[in-house]
Amino acid sequence: MMQTGPEKVTMVALADIEVMNPRERNQRVYREIVENIRRIGLKKPITVTPRRDADGGLRYRLVCGEGRLNAYRSAGQTHIPALVIEVDDADAYVMSLVENIARRHPQPLETLARINALLQKGYSASQIVQKTGLSIHYVEGTAFLLKHGEERLLVAVQRGTIPFHVAIDLVKASQTDEELGRVLQEAYERKDLRGKQLLLAKRLAERRKLFGKELGGGALRRKAYSASSLVKTYNKEVERQRQMVRKAEHSQNMLVLITEALRQLLQDEDFFNVLRAEGLDTLPRFLEQRIRGTS
Repeated sequence: MMQTGPEKVTMVALADIEVMNPRERNQRVYREIVENIRRIGLKKPITVTPRRDADGGLRYRLVCGEGRLNAYRSAGQTHIPALVIEVDDADAYVMSLVENIARRHPQPLETLARINALLQKGYSASQIVQKTGLSIHYVEGTAFLLKHGEERLLVAVQRGTIPFHVAIDLVKASQTDEELGRVLQEAYERKDLRGKQLLLAKRLAERRKLFGKELGGGALRRKAYSASSLVKTYNKEVERQRQMVRKAEHSQNMLVLITEALRQLLQDEDFFNVLRAEGLDTLPRFLEQRIRGTS
């Protein structure tokens, strides 16, 4: 259990505060924080822990409240109310991670990044559950996929494409087409994957087998790991998916155009006679139905 010394609120100079665990922030939420502080002031002080610098001067390391700290700076303030606690660097870092995870609406991939940081600090899944309040199923599933470097599956789980246990089954299965197909078929029969979700899962398994389990050069296992790098990887994958949708829509539009052109050509008696003379007057049933608008 983490131990802290006596706590007290004091005014601390912004210039004396070091941010230990910086993170990327939603700009809309950040602007709301700035506006609220300008209107009604700071309702909850930030949390810092004191440290002495090389010259013996007193400085502080931020534990919780980076958004409030940055908002105060944006508002032109020089000092901020801070709850001063006595903790060592390891506990301060963990408290910072836990506070970010426990925010009301954390980014899913940012939460994943914080869990990874705690795992790299040597905390077990049960310890992370105790500190964060996250479910053991979520933490253990995340830890398993992180351990195996399964970035592609992690992104899919966070997007809701597949459940954790299906992703884990894919990792444990041998990577033959038959075995992967069996895993997905069993998930379908258990109603873990339905309709479009099953199709997306099949595409995911194919891409994982073809391109590997990592995204963007192995962002999850880079030594200089951060939440922002993972979020950027996620956004890159989202943009790639959007491009695929746009290409599919373009192909669909071209198909409609070609179908309409063939329909008009086939209505031309002279053109149809030429096709008949060359023995090209028949079409596959599906294509003929599409062109002629029948079912």
